[in-house]
Amino acid sequence: MAAIATLKDLYETLSPGLPGAGAAGLDRLRADGYARFLADGIPTPKVEGWKYTNLRDLAGVSLAPAQGTVDTAANTDFDVPSVAPGETHRLVFVDGAFNAALSAVGPLPQGVTLDSLRDLIEASPAYAAEVLDRFPAPKADTGLRVGPNPGRGQSGGLVGLNGAFLAEGAVLTVGEGVKLAQPVEIVFIATAADGAWHPRLLIDVAAGAEVTVAEHHVARGGGATFANIVSGVRVGEGAILRHAKFQEEAETALHLASVTATVAASATYETFVLTTGGRLARTDVQVRLEGSGASTRVSGAYGVDGSRHADFTSLIDHVAANCTSREVVKGVIDGRGRAVFQGKIIVRPDAQKTDGHQLNRALLLSDTAEIDAKPELEIYADDVKCSHGATAGELDEEALFYLRARGIPADTARALLIAAFLDEVAEEIGDKRLRGYAMARIQERIGRLTGITVDTDATVLGE
Repeated sequence: MAAIATLKDLYETLSPGLPGAGAAGLDRLRADGYARFLADGIPTPKVEGWKYTNLRDLAGVSLAPAQGTVDTAANTDFDVPSVAPGETHRLVFVDGAFNAALSAVGPLPQGVTLDSLRDLIEASPAYAAEVLDRFPAPKADTGLRVGPNPGRGQSGGLVGLNGAFLAEGAVLTVGEGVKLAQPVEIVFIATAADGAWHPRLLIDVAAGAEVTVAEHHVARGGGATFANIVSGVRVGEGAILRHAKFQEEAETALHLASVTATVAASATYETFVLTTGGRLARTDVQVRLEGSGASTRVSGAYGVDGSRHADFTSLIDHVAANCTSREVVKGVIDGRGRAVFQGKIIVRPDAQKTDGHQLNRALLLSDTAEIDAKPELEIYADDVKCSHGATAGELDEEALFYLRARGIPADTARALLIAAFLDEVAEEIGDKRLRGYAMARIQERIGRLTGITVDTDATVLGE
């Protein structure tokens, strides 16, 4: 109850100063978020979907949105990550606030817009509210038997918290038939010693359009920050969206993210999440295949050590017939690190000819590493092809012996096998720029875990 009481004071104090305050649509959205937080609160392990992830660390973190600790107009002293330097449309946020100096949107094709949410609100609060209303917040949770009629989500309190302080974020719209050649990048840089941000990311891809989006979360400092991100995605008929997230925040940071995507007929939504940072990081991905022939590929990779915690939770909801889903999540756990995988595929009664597959694999590098895996299939149709599986184990001793027998030192052989294990996930990424960047980030993380650096072809570079 302490968090709820604290939020009441924060909401009453800060809401009159948020952008667009007084505009009926935005006031309603914020009030709805505040009410949802009051109703649902911060999830605890007593809630099934959060059984393996405890948010007790939030007790010591301010929930108030950061007021900005750097000069967001002028400061350019940051190394901004990019999947294709100089060749992307980029929005940058520093400590939760939009930074125009670091951003580089550049010329956009007709039919494409890329704005910070605050700019959109300040230009037209009514239009901003209309845009926000197109993207309903997640309502189902992967920890429940939701059946054909999903109920209230167990992450509702966090989504509500995001809505109560609705102010910043990014809005991307891609018009019908537009194929955007350059990737769009949305970058969040944390520099503060502490602080919270609650961005809303909205991606709307119209029929027949195609776009690649890279989302970066990085630290330029070691602060105990809290990122609470809610993303809404709409993929129109026959459209293609490739969406990758690279979470590399400080090892003291808390990162909680919720993504809800709807996919229309014959459309494709590919999403990849790489988690290598944060004291505790959780991503909830919910994909709803609403039209015949829709498809999704949901994949993720993580590397945790020390006492860090990574959680990948997903729900793929087959609503229509003739849809396809593929999910592969793999991770490496060392020290006293802990990982969670909760993945559910639902096949509704009308979703005949469904083809859905799910795989989770974890590599445990120490006796104290831990993985909690909960794969689920919930099927209400009879003409389907579905499978799931989850495995956890140590490095393959035969493969280690094979490499050692060819003169490769033990530590290097170990690093090569870890690299190959995670690279298999990155190889699934459809966009070659995202794929190359993901592999490079994986190799960098393996270097920190093992002290050995290998390239994306698993060739030794140095020890």
